[in-house]
Parts: sequence; structure tokens; C-alpha cells
Amino acid sequence: MYQVDLNSDLGESFGNYTLEANDEIMRHVSSANVACGLHAGDPVVMAHTVALAKEYGVGVGAHPSYPDLQGFGRRRMIMKKEELRDFITYQIGALYAFTKAAGVPLLHISAHGALGNVAQADMDTARAVCEATASFDDSIRILYYGNSCLKDVADHMGLPTVSLAFADRGYMEDGSLVPRGQPGDMIKDADQAVARVIRMVKEGKVTTSAGKDIGIKAESILVHGDGAHAVEFVLALKAAFHREGIQIKNFAQ
Repeated sequence: MYQVDLNSDLGESFGNYTLEANDEIMRHVSSANVACGLHAGDPVVMAHTVALAKEYGVGVGAHPSYPDLQGFGRRRMIMKKEELRDFITYQIGALYAFTKAAGVPLLHISAHGALGNVAQADMDTARAVCEATASFDDSIRILYYGNSCLKDVADHMGLPTVSLAFADRGYMEDGSLVPRGQPGDMIKDADQAVARVIRMVKEGKVTTSAGKDIGIKAESILVHGDGAHAVEFVLALKAAFHREGIQIKNFAQ
């Protein structure tokens, strides 16, 4: 029996700006990466998102970012390692206040947007993520993807890791994501996304934007909650997993 976590970036509303699909997606995933206020999310949104996760039995993880509310965390920022570590610690602590109040565990860390991309390749950024996590709780899982120095640092520090695969993003030959705005960056067809994910889980392979097969480890499958087809993708994946004998479970299960 194959087993995989199905997760989504959620809680990315802010003030009067609401992503309507978030509440619907929460009903169908096993884990949620919850925005912590610096690229999206605010205290009211965080409380609501954590409450929904508890209601539906969804595992909660922190989704820290660069302090880039204006750019939705998708712009790289030049920060000293110690400064970045403290900003990540701040975000983990903010979300933890709401998980503690709701009586649910904080299970993982999934760095958002530009921070997540840079952490896969830049050693100081990877150390900032891992040091912030370890100082808070060294049992929290670090989500990584590709040939990642983030995994290398986490392994060196004895932190548990989970390999993340993307249902709705294109891949480069080195296992990194096709940069947004370039051809092949987003997978927009649900059938194509499902076929790719099933192959990732069962065969450990994915076809890059250049048409080459590369190896991939898919322990957790991500669907971006702010995507135009997010609900469609999540429902299609759930149905396909059932047909293919793939169990959906979060990290606590």
C-alpha cells in the first residue's frame, strides 16, 4: 500500500482580502501549511485556519516567508542569517500561539515562496530555517524538495525531514522548480497533474519542462491553495489516490 501526505498552503487571506477556496480545500487535505503573517495571513485568519484544521483532523505546519507582504513572499530578500533566523522564529511562534490555544500540535515547517526556493540552494538560508526550527522544537519536520542543501543541514542537525513534491509546478532537470513566469512553470490541467503525481508516488519519477525524466521522492504532495484550479486539483488527486490504492495520511498519522 502506497502512502502520501496531501497538503496545501492555506490561511493566505489577509484583512478584507479573502481566498475563498481555502475553507473548501481544508476539507480534503491531510496537512496545511499555514501562513504566519509576513507574506499573508493575520491573527484572525490564523485562528480561523487552525480551528478549521482541528475540525477536519488536518495536520498543521508553519509556512514562514521573507517579510514581504507587498510581494506575497515571492521576492528574494538579502538578509543576514541571524536576522532571517529570528524572523522565521517569530513566525513559528505566532502560529504556535494559535495551535497551542486550539490544542493541536505543530507538525512541520514548509518555507514559503522565495524563502523556500532559496533555502534549497543557499546554505546560510537553509541554516536559518533549521536553526529557527531546532531552537523552537527539534521534533518538527522540515519539508524540502529536490537536491536540497536544506535537507543536508537538517540531517546534520538531526532534524526530521519530509520530501515535498509539487502537483501544480513544473520541474527543472536539477530538481528545482521552473521559475514563475517562465514557460512550463505551472501545471494547469488537472488530468496532467494527476498523472504526474501518480507517477511521482509509484515510480519516483517526473518529466521536466525539457522532457527529461528525473528521480523524485514524493512523501508529501503540495497543491497551492491560491491557485485558480486548487479545489479541482485536490478533488481529482483524492479520487485518483483512491483508485490507485494510495492512502492519504498526515505526519501525525
